[in-house]
Amino acid sequence: MDPPTGPSLGPYDYDLLVIGGGSGGLAVAKEAAVLRKKVLILDLEAPSVRGTKRELGGSTLNLNSIRKFLQQASLLGKAIQDSQKYGWSFKGEGDLDMCHSWSRLMEAVQEQVKSHSLELKRELKSCGVFYLSAGGEIVAPHTVQVTDMNGMKRRLTAETLVIATGDRPQYLGVPGDRQYCITSEDLLSLPHPPGRTLVVGGSAEGLECAGFLFGLGLPVTVVLQPDFLPGFDQKMAQKIENHMIVAGVDFRYHCSLAKVEQTEGCSKDVLSVTSQQPSEGRRLRVTIAYKEGQSKQEDFDTVLLCVGRKACTGDMGLQCVGVQCSQHSGRILVNESDQTSVDHIYAIGSVQHGRPTTTGLSVHAGTLLARRLYAEHSILCDYTNVPTVVLTPVEYAACGLSEEKANLTFGEATIEVYHSYYWPLEWTLPGRNKNSCYVKVICHIPDHERVVGLHVIGPNAGDILQGFVAAMKCGLTKQQLDATVGLHPGSAQVFTSLTQTQRMSEASMVRGNC
Repeated sequence: MDPPTGPSLGPYDYDLLVIGGGSGGLAVAKEAAVLRKKVLILDLEAPSVRGTKRELGGSTLNLNSIRKFLQQASLLGKAIQDSQKYGWSFKGEGDLDMCHSWSRLMEAVQEQVKSHSLELKRELKSCGVFYLSAGGEIVAPHTVQVTDMNGMKRRLTAETLVIATGDRPQYLGVPGDRQYCITSEDLLSLPHPPGRTLVVGGSAEGLECAGFLFGLGLPVTVVLQPDFLPGFDQKMAQKIENHMIVAGVDFRYHCSLAKVEQTEGCSKDVLSVTSQQPSEGRRLRVTIAYKEGQSKQEDFDTVLLCVGRKACTGDMGLQCVGVQCSQHSGRILVNESDQTSVDHIYAIGSVQHGRPTTTGLSVHAGTLLARRLYAEHSILCDYTNVPTVVLTPVEYAACGLSEEKANLTFGEATIEVYHSYYWPLEWTLPGRNKNSCYVKVICHIPDHERVVGLHVIGPNAGDILQGFVAAMKCGLTKQQLDATVGLHPGSAQVFTSLTQTQRMSEASMVRGNC
């Protein structure tokens, strides 16, 4: 809904002005409008370095949808292979002759993202939220300079401002990275398959992209810069790494990307794994530097950077009004109420410093913020025990503390870790790996073995974990978990029958009984 023209009836043009169309910003805007407040949301993000445009929904909402689509595309290829054991066959002789159309996937995903963006705009209109495709810069207290797509400027005022501009992939600053590399934002804008791909970064985003591309049959190499799943439970990370290595993903250790340049020639890999012809182009010659001082050059068709994300807080005038940000990350410092150092300015989502960032959390925090501002509620967003999921080929979901963080917080002697491998029933017929799926429950012994961490690797891990997250919010203990009736033949029942501890397993290994 376009904002009204003409003079304001109150001291401010709006009760609430949200800068940024991220998931948290949309949530706070819609909830405030439902509470009969006059709300304006501004959303105008510059295209990526490669020219990829962003749709309404922000970095987390759209990226999460794309992540799920890409994971599903990869899993379907494996499911088709498994289907033979379930009695399915293709008409024709010989083995299954499958091919994948990159262009059809790209078009379908882009169309869905655009459709979702239009639906979000319809929701804003139905709630009574005013929307402008424009950027915003805070130029004075309660005052935002709005710049539309044509460069036209005007000033608007609001009693309360909320910053929800999200974040974007960052670059390394090495020679050739901005000219020749792409980020996750650009992957689905490639007109042809990426061919032989170098993924730089061991982040969740990097491993998801590597798993997706490998699942489509493309050769993938991952440079772990700096580490494998930093911030996650490292024993779980190691199991994901082992699964990907066994599958055939090539990992490079103790090295970093040093340079990217263009060379002649197009990879034959693009032709062999897809049904379409690639456009004629040049390959990329990559220089990889190793810690020992050596360097090595290799040729790739695509270099995908997944080396972290940077908050979109530049050129917003935050310093002009005294909003404090982290000097290192540029993210905004907030208190427990999501309030910045300026009392009428709040921040929601991945622009916050030191907070977990997920779409669900941003939506929850934005809704609660609007209720505190306009419905006299006092409930704060709980930023502990936030579930997260990594959509690698074998999915990983976690809630609460990692084993390393639990040991550091409570002391290793007071922590008991229950664990088990499990074999999903649907994997037994095609004979998939018995030791790929795994669960771990971390308990604090002095507190009646209260569960402080839940981790699961396996198909639909995120869906399995969701119900247990609610139980953790209620103070779930191991005794309560054991008293829960498992649902057969589902995989989640493994959580209700854990008896083996890591201490027991380690003792067995010492005795030679592993």
